[in-house]
Amino acid sequence: MSYTKRTRDHIAKRVAQDIHEGAYVNLGIGLPTLVANHLLKDREVILHSENGILGMGPRAARDAIDWDLINAGKQPVTLLSGGAYFHQADSFAMMRGGHLDICVLGAFQVSVTGDLANWRTDAPGAIPAVGGAMDLAVGAKCCWVMMEHLTKDGESKIVAQCNYPLTGVGVVTRIYTDLAVIDITSAGLLAYDLVPGLSFEELQSLSGVALSPRPAVI
Repeated sequence: MSYTKRTRDHIAKRVAQDIHEGAYVNLGIGLPTLVANHLLKDREVILHSENGILGMGPRAARDAIDWDLINAGKQPVTLLSGGAYFHQADSFAMMRGGHLDICVLGAFQVSVTGDLANWRTDAPGAIPAVGGAMDLAVGAKCCWVMMEHLTKDGESKIVAQCNYPLTGVGVVTRIYTDLAVIDITSAGLLAYDLVPGLSFEELQSLSGVALSPRPAVI
């Protein structure tokens, strides 16, 4: 059967659907920043940025850019009513102190036990340091990952064991890819919400690790 992968915006929209009312959320550098543009209008979500913002809004339009107001990825953003700025040390205290409900991070690899590798490939021009990702992955109550399911070479990014430097051990609870959503549980990897036209068997063959369909919620 033929299927169409989710675009990056579609992945971001899918993540936004699962963020609960009143959640304090950090969106990591790169792909996760797109989630801010898809948050549900009838649901209050408070966005945190590690460089010292709480109450961050969507990315700024071209005619509203203020280069003194940027997120951790140096993208111009907006501030919602009631938002605040503060010192980066206070921001990291929030991250490390368990005050964030969810962090959404990108990844190069996620293991079947929830290990996360998202900061170094040793490729020229790659990110040189882990930044705040380690603090977020360990400090947030839930760590979700957004990523393409496969590398450019067609290898699964969900692996038995990460071979890149780890950001955190056993921290990831859910993975959103361009093919499916996968929960990491004590019972293994549970896949659901596959893109239309993609069978579970096809997803399994692409993934290279054992998956199970998530039981239907009654």
